[in-house]
Amino acid sequence: MSIELSLEAEGFSAGFHEDDQLRSRFMRRLILHDGSAAQTQSTGWCTIPKVLVRFWHDAETLPADVRGCLQSWEVLEKDGFEIALYNDVSATAFISQTYGLEHAAAFAQCGHPAMRSDYFRLCYVLALGGFYVDADDVVTEGLWPLLYGDDRLKLQPLCYDVPSGTMVEGAELWDNDAPEAGRIYYVNNNPLVAPPGHPVLRRALERATAALLNSSSRRDIQSITGPGNLTAVLAAHAHELALAGHIHDFALLRCWDRIARTKWDLSYRADERNWRNVDWG
Repeated sequence: MSIELSLEAEGFSAGFHEDDQLRSRFMRRLILHDGSAAQTQSTGWCTIPKVLVRFWHDAETLPADVRGCLQSWEVLEKDGFEIALYNDVSATAFISQTYGLEHAAAFAQCGHPAMRSDYFRLCYVLALGGFYVDADDVVTEGLWPLLYGDDRLKLQPLCYDVPSGTMVEGAELWDNDAPEAGRIYYVNNNPLVAPPGHPVLRRALERATAALLNSSSRRDIQSITGPGNLTAVLAAHAHELALAGHIHDFALLRCWDRIARTKWDLSYRADERNWRNVDWG
């Protein structure tokens, strides 16, 4: 059976990536394939800029505990990294100058700082390439060279177990015997590591921009600008690569905990600066 017929038989026909259940099924298939295929070898050729980019919406009210997270990354400066922190003002200027009025208008439609962070990271890494990381991440072992072995887009796969309301342990994502029912398989939009112009990021930005400028779109951060948006376009892209018989131009990370981890006990998580505390209607 051809790859096309095989994918069709599994329900992965054109437009499947906009269906939540089909997308999750496809992502599980993709994660298992990516984990078993020989796609983790470094080519020794990497053009991804050594620039670490973060975002915090208000430069004047940066919480001390978030500042501590940001400062943990300063160790990368000795390895030749340029480190940048953008806010609402500087991000607006960057998007306006790089993309123009339409994208600036879409950014202005992002009603929460987390949404603006989501949108800005797509704009920045697509245009200039580099390494984007959330402001609430801290360095662990700091093994950033694991991200710079080649020019593939690097993404972190995740899985949420609905019945228990918990995230699935990382090692279980690559377990063929792990259950599929009741789980949501997807990719995070943190970190983002890529050279300029990667097609997945281009599609993610186009999809987010269209949704933000569509007044009838629901204001759901996950599906509009967040991991849901990125997962949808990645699934569509991977499906097209499979049909064309092309190798992946992205890698699903199994090593992120050796580079960084999310710090959860931060003060802003208790108020509406945390998107999870906002009623999205």
